[in-house]
Amino acid sequence: MSSVIEIQAISKQYPGAAEYSLNTVSFGIEQGDKLGIFGPNGAGKTTLISIICGIIQQSDGKIEYHNENGSVDLRSMLFKIGYVPQDFSFYPELTPYQNLMYFGALYGIQKAELKIKIEQLLAVLGLSHVTHKKVGKFSGGMKRRVNLAIGIINDPDILFLDEPTVGVDVQSKNAIMTYLEELNRSGTTIIYTSHHMNEGQEFCNRIILLDKGTLIANDTLPALLEAHNESSLEALFLRLTGIEYRD
Repeated sequence: MSSVIEIQAISKQYPGAAEYSLNTVSFGIEQGDKLGIFGPNGAGKTTLISIICGIIQQSDGKIEYHNENGSVDLRSMLFKIGYVPQDFSFYPELTPYQNLMYFGALYGIQKAELKIKIEQLLAVLGLSHVTHKKVGKFSGGMKRRVNLAIGIINDPDILFLDEPTVGVDVQSKNAIMTYLEELNRSGTTIIYTSHHMNEGQEFCNRIILLDKGTLIANDTLPALLEAHNESSLEALFLRLTGIEYRD
């Protein structure tokens, strides 16, 4: 595999904050990865993803982006990146069709092509029967699937997912994770954060652990479990981050 993104000593200190949210974090993202980023509340997971996607600016450090032609700037990568935030990123007063037409147009997808993509995407995600119903009235699982559809309407090469299955039923969670597996098999690199340790253990081929803004582990899960003599991602997580409450 080849590196698509290199994170080099990234730090972030928000204005007025006494401490850094991220402190000299470095790692690489490889083509075809299913990379899981885990950590307690406040570890810096969302901040890290937001910096990599260009939503916020780091205080220090550097990020290098690569494609088949070599190093490129973030602007050149934006149309190849998908981002599914933890907070819903749609207009609740609109239908899935209207939301996807709007976000697809922002990517410059031609209307005829976009209509076909929307039909296919809603079918795959089990939303065809609510194509023209207002999203605000949907269940949590259906809203999560609309959120995912918006994040992948541009057929991204690299997909960032921040808690993509939080607050959904078992059926929706299974459907979302199954579809993400299919995307990865088709070549999409996936970077994923979650508090669901069992889900992460099943899905991810590489693990990043953050605690208090610092990277404390970076390897394949089997290698990490062997190195720390643990049997599961959850046990490893508790060993490396402790058992005290986190706010």
